[in-house]
Amino acid sequence: MTDGTIVSAEAWLSDLAVETVRTDAVQSFLKQETIFVRLRTAGGVDGLGYSYTIGTGGRAVLSVLRETLLEVVLGMDVNRPEEIWRTLHSATRATTVGVITSLALAAVDTAVWDARCRSAGMPLWVAAGGAQPDIPLYDTEGGWLHFTTDELVTQALESQRRGLSGVKIKVGKPRAREDHERLAAVRAAVGDTMDIMVDANQSLTAAEAIRRAALFEQLDIFWFEEPLPADDISGHRRLAASTSVPIAVGESMYSVGHFREYLQSEAASIVQVDVARVGGITPWLKVAHLAEAFNVSVAPHFLMELHVSLCCAVPNALYLEHIPQLRAITQSELTVKDGRAIAPSAPGLGIEWDLEAVDAARVA
Repeated sequence: MTDGTIVSAEAWLSDLAVETVRTDAVQSFLKQETIFVRLRTAGGVDGLGYSYTIGTGGRAVLSVLRETLLEVVLGMDVNRPEEIWRTLHSATRATTVGVITSLALAAVDTAVWDARCRSAGMPLWVAAGGAQPDIPLYDTEGGWLHFTTDELVTQALESQRRGLSGVKIKVGKPRAREDHERLAAVRAAVGDTMDIMVDANQSLTAAEAIRRAALFEQLDIFWFEEPLPADDISGHRRLAASTSVPIAVGESMYSVGHFREYLQSEAASIVQVDVARVGGITPWLKVAHLAEAFNVSVAPHFLMELHVSLCCAVPNALYLEHIPQLRAITQSELTVKDGRAIAPSAPGLGIEWDLEAVDAARVA
């Protein structure tokens, strides 16, 4: 047994209310079901990891952890995350690749990296690569689909005032012209120096996405996110070939292999890999480096409190998405200077949890 040997493991579920009403073309963000895993090493170091859902399935993830993964991880060494991840993946082979298993793997893997970095006295962004100390930030909270055009403009101007480089606007209105008019108003308000991203949340057909992309080109849209269902690789390839607007995908993809297929098919211009949905930090880094090999940038989905460190770890990170969600259970917030998010310097994941608040939100 070494100091890094895992001697105890536990998991639980805490529910967090959304910080603001969030709607897109296909759904509303109901609540964040936050799945936590705490590991303790023989050296007395704790690692606290987590993953999430946006309203359903959290108890299924918790069941996978309690009934299978936590027992498997006991006796393994946090300094060997690749071995741990591969062993856990093998233990759940009958249910991979799939979202419930990936979320469970991520909760353990992030706890492993937290313990590993704390043991070494290193912040995650350095331990995972140390490419850059900060990353540009764009805002999503001001762009939800239920907002009026005037509200979109007001929020975009506020983001610009705060020094952010970009804003994301949800699209998928019944008629393409409605999306265009809303975006045109924002473009007119913020001028030519601010990036405007759009996100359809998998709501369109390939034919309709191609038609709308032609309208978006007129407004110098920075990227077109999740235009089609995530399993429609050929549709994304046709769309990418038809437009100058970069196509961004990844938040609904759950394996390194799925990203490889997109990149090989030239169906993705920007990779939005989500650390929880892809199975943790270990596979997240593989996706980021795979994208780098294809000369493609990474701009991860959600989880800004964790993704800030991963963006700063790799050389091809483009943007960090600003959607605050952990303020009710943390003691500090993301550090932002001149529109750029600063990587945390504390050892571990860099998230300063309020453990009493986490426990108060516990539901299982």
